[in-house]
Amino acid sequence: MDLYPKLILDALATVRYPGKEGNIVSLGMVEDDIRIDGNRVSFSLIFQRATDPHIKSIVRAAETAILTYISPDVDIRGNIAVKTPRVEPKAKLPVLPGVKNIIGVSSGKGGVGKSTVAANLAVALVREGYKVGLLDADIFGPSQPKMFGVEGEQIFVRESDGRNLLIPVERYGVKMLSIGFVVDPDSAVLWRGGMASNALRQLISDADWGELDYFIIDMPPGTSDIHLTLVQTLAITGVVVVSTPQQVALADARKGIAMFRTKEINVPILGLVENMAWFTPSAHPDERYYIFGRDGGTNLAQSLNVPLLAQIPIVDSICSSSDNGTPISLDDTITSAAFIHLAREVIDATDRRNDNLPPTTIVNVKH
Repeated sequence: MDLYPKLILDALATVRYPGKEGNIVSLGMVEDDIRIDGNRVSFSLIFQRATDPHIKSIVRAAETAILTYISPDVDIRGNIAVKTPRVEPKAKLPVLPGVKNIIGVSSGKGGVGKSTVAANLAVALVREGYKVGLLDADIFGPSQPKMFGVEGEQIFVRESDGRNLLIPVERYGVKMLSIGFVVDPDSAVLWRGGMASNALRQLISDADWGELDYFIIDMPPGTSDIHLTLVQTLAITGVVVVSTPQQVALADARKGIAMFRTKEINVPILGLVENMAWFTPSAHPDERYYIFGRDGGTNLAQSLNVPLLAQIPIVDSICSSSDNGTPISLDDTITSAAFIHLAREVIDATDRRNDNLPPTTIVNVKH
């Protein structure tokens, strides 16, 4: 029996990959390593993923094709190797040597006040005596320049060790960078995922952040490419998840927490923040109106076994303070007290995380 590579390829051309047009030869799945030794034939099949569910069936089909279309005497069984393309590891962002803790502020959906929480958490940490940086990583909806009253601020560059480094804008003691500083605020940012990720890499690694106790990242809502890039390439200390008590928001928060807990991401959850927990009129500070539902965040935290870090009330001044560029945590109000409480809980959760201690007991937060 005369065996030669083309005979093997012709037999393998009868094997099709489920759901794709073409056969395993035309799809480039047969590696150019066909080896023939007498009636013994061996070669390799290439699959894009090691978890491809069709690997076993394709290997059996290739063996059957050779035995059927060439000869049942061909020694092929067990001689087909399976390979997957070598995947280069993702380039890690340079370590920020002066940054002690990196805290992500995330939400499962937009509109729950994630950016407001991130801004006020940063200011509250400064009020507690810490050095704080804030990265506005919400590429397609940057809002931190507005909240800090620095819209239109110019970004300057300084040279350090042969590198040109961006100088973060500093306001209320918080060092901040945002894509909002370099794009037209009245135009939509039409970037593909790779462009957005590269822009964030520059804001992080090509900036002079200096010495920081806390580096707060205002993440995009949901689970976008940018979101995944951040959590997979930065050594994030932990994530704070923001939700409202509304059931639809809680459902998305649950998904967000589940994402961070996956084996591929595995970022610690520092805790949950229930934003817009109730409405309190300025004229009646002792009154509470639960317009989005009551204790939804408390119940979710208990069911997922994560700490409830804070419940942030709505007051009529929180919107105007953000629009005016003066975060409400700068004042001495019931809401600023809630953000100071949140900052202290984040400090405690971070310290426990760094000391490898279990999270504190989940309790109802009262202000």
